[in-house]
Amino acid sequence: MKRFYLAGFALLLAFDTLNMVCFKFAGAHALPLDMSVAWLGRVLSSPWTWGAIAGYIGAFLTWISLLRHAPVGPAFAASHLEVVSIMAVSYWLFAEPVTGIQLIGALAIVAGIACLAFAESGNPPSTHPAAVPP
Repeated sequence: MKRFYLAGFALLLAFDTLNMVCFKFAGAHALPLDMSVAWLGRVLSSPWTWGAIAGYIGAFLTWISLLRHAPVGPAFAASHLEVVSIMAVSYWLFAEPVTGIQLIGALAIVAGIACLAFAESGNPPSTHPAAVPP
């Protein structure tokens, strides 16, 4: 089951990152912005728009599948790894700056998820020595 979680969250992370990268490219492709039929045609004819939609659908289906099996607390926390992956991909692909505060935030997200993962892998509360009556 652990492999299922790892593969599922990796797939969720990939879909979420794909989605955001495609939205960035779709926005650039849609310029100049004007509320016209020609602009709407540019948006709808862009493969980046369809990639973003596919990323959303893939992320949704993956998330629903994960929620059937994974504990909700760690699953919800792990779904926020997308913030870290998007920051890294944006730095690499779009040359967007990454500040020290952003790095600290990314480390806090990863540390929080690691803490939840270690807490979930421990003994259930009913078998924990402190929970057993004397």
